[in-house]
Amino acid sequence: MNLRAVSRFLWMHAEFALAAVNFIRVCGLTPRTATLPARASWLQQTARRLLRVLRIEVNSSGPTPTTGLLVCNHLSYLDILVLASLSPTVFVAKREVKYWPIFGWFAQLAGTIFVQRNRRFPAAQAAAEITAVLRSGTLVVLFPEGTSSGGSTILPFKTSLLEPALRPDQPLTIACLSYELSDGDVADEVCYWRDMTLVPHLINLLGKKWVRAAVQFLPVQNRAPNRKALATQLHAEMVTLNALSAFAPPEICRTPAARPRRFSVSTSGLSP
Repeated sequence: MNLRAVSRFLWMHAEFALAAVNFIRVCGLTPRTATLPARASWLQQTARRLLRVLRIEVNSSGPTPTTGLLVCNHLSYLDILVLASLSPTVFVAKREVKYWPIFGWFAQLAGTIFVQRNRRFPAAQAAAEITAVLRSGTLVVLFPEGTSSGGSTILPFKTSLLEPALRPDQPLTIACLSYELSDGDVADEVCYWRDMTLVPHLINLLGKKWVRAAVQFLPVQNRAPNRKALATQLHAEMVTLNALSAFAPPEICRTPAARPRRFSVSTSGLSP
């Protein structure tokens, strides 16, 4: 572990401690259902502070959603920090995340909806929870691939949790994430997939000079009438976005019609 990684490792733990104190201050000990907006706002502020530690610059294009369902590709645990920094959000995650060291605890504090996708009843229960959160007006983020990848392709979408996306009264947006690394390989050192282990991966990432994240948002205007058709539709649209982000840096992907929103990372903080 180099000196940069050590200093950031200690800084990150200080931020975790501060986040815990802020959670008690902002959310208190009231029931979860009464504090979802507060939890989502707390997660946004925590994510922005952690992005400082990791020296991650976030660039976004397209209208950033604030309500409804956001469907996004999944590359890394960094995806949560990047998306949460842009809008107060509740995430849907696989049940295993609940037991990750530190991150799992914070995921629970943030009101994350945990699901076992390969079991019918728990997935149906999670879909009901998603619907309830949507009705509260809080943005929900879903990773329909069901797992993370190296970013070279978009994996097939799971349909079990797409039922709430069929509701015409809730906005539906797709997003595509991509990363750029100062020194190293994005697929091996930013993306968290295959049989990687969390702690060694994170320590290696803490030693990098900087990471750039690009997020492209695209509202879905017309949605298919059932889960299977909708999964096919959303997958095709995300593949198109991924083709743009995978082969061009964020500067080239920007268009006059969708000006990027940038959060520059510095020691003084994150400023829109």
